[in-house]
Amino acid sequence: MESTRQNKISRLIQKDLGVIFQQESRNLFHGAMITVTKVHVAKDLSIAKIYLSLFATKDKDALLEKIRKETKEIRHLLGARVHNQLRIIPELQFFLDDSLDYIENIENLLHH
Repeated sequence: MESTRQNKISRLIQKDLGVIFQQESRNLFHGAMITVTKVHVAKDLSIAKIYLSLFATKDKDALLEKIRKETKEIRHLLGARVHNQLRIIPELQFFLDDSLDYIENIENLLHH
């Protein structure tokens, strides 16, 4: 179970990464819509696992790879936004959140 501090940092990172992806999507990711669905921060606050939903793209895996290649730049932008709240910016690890696809698949199965 996550501590209160972990939850606060997770919410802070989720909110600020959402804004970063919204602002930088046109430049870095060719206008794809990227939503930060969940953030889990390690107990020592050194690693943040970020789950993303990707829309307006044909190849989600290729977009996720592009995001992973831009991790250093994204972490820098995040650091610029949260430098007053966090002393150390956690290492960012990006994962695809496929829960929406899973829900859609279940709904399709139930309706047929």
